[in-house]
Amino acid sequence: MKAAFYEGNKRFRIGESSPQTPAPGQVRLKVAYSGICGTDYHIYLGHMGERVKAPQVIGHEMSGGVVEIGEDVQGFKPGDKVVVRPINPCLKCPACRAENFHVCYNIKVLGVDTPGSFQENWTVPAYTLHRLPDNTDIKLAALIEPLAVAVHDIRLAGVTEKDYVVVLGAGPVGALIALLAKHKGARVLATETNAFRRNLVRELGIEVVNPLETDVAKYVSEQTGTAGADIVFEVTASDAAAEVMTKLVRAHGLIVVVGIFADLTRVDLHQIFAREIRLIGVRLYQPEDFETAISLVATKALPLEPLISDVRPLDQVQAVFEEMETRANFMKVLFKCGD
Repeated sequence: MKAAFYEGNKRFRIGESSPQTPAPGQVRLKVAYSGICGTDYHIYLGHMGERVKAPQVIGHEMSGGVVEIGEDVQGFKPGDKVVVRPINPCLKCPACRAENFHVCYNIKVLGVDTPGSFQENWTVPAYTLHRLPDNTDIKLAALIEPLAVAVHDIRLAGVTEKDYVVVLGAGPVGALIALLAKHKGARVLATETNAFRRNLVRELGIEVVNPLETDVAKYVSEQTGTAGADIVFEVTASDAAAEVMTKLVRAHGLIVVVGIFADLTRVDLHQIFAREIRLIGVRLYQPEDFETAISLVATKALPLEPLISDVRPLDQVQAVFEEMETRANFMKVLFKCGD
């Protein structure tokens, strides 16, 4: 069975992996498709060496089917279409005791801290599974994990049809947030420096501007009669976006920090004080977010197909990551791992 092993130093190796017989409470899956997450790209760049122990199979955005169940597993059977909610909480920390497992103080992420989905067979804890309706497009289902991220962000922000929403960054998660906000009836503006992504998001009906060419704060002020945006999603994890986000939001508005900042950055706290701006962080997802994402995909409520830039065989993993490093025109690339 094929698997893509990350070996460090920006290198992958395609090798053989033996199917792992599920222990009690585990399920063995046949992976159909697995998408590349921004986290996977950071692993490739060597930014997560303290967590990823090479050689290791990575990846966690997937769709597939159950092929074997371990003892004590109930509710699933071979042949079920599923996706994985790839978190392994400690169940002991204060967050877990409050049932906020997605912000566990000692959380492990499948495909980062443990082997992942860039392989034909993947054995995982049964509690991570979500069943898909039989009519779900198995390729589109590989977008459910990042869509669940966006669902969680939109839910915590409380987006409604009354809101003017600004999304800073229209990569895969930013584009999904923008599409969901529009689906909620909100008026949406996205910003994006990459021309390919700008054009794609625009074709999906989202207004988008290049922040290198447009004064976004001035533009938002003009569009809202000087009031400012109701909600701003920061998805870039860039210093430039962190600086501008407080200039975009109205009094008593909301800033949602989605991007993962690796280093300290400057934020205008005076603006937060002066306008009584609320600022929240969002991370991962909860089970209900996965169920909402599954419903959106199964019913084809969102135009998700254009977000899949390419589908490649797993043995092209090295080439794809090298293309990403040269800023290829990708939104989301899927690997076809098996039938």
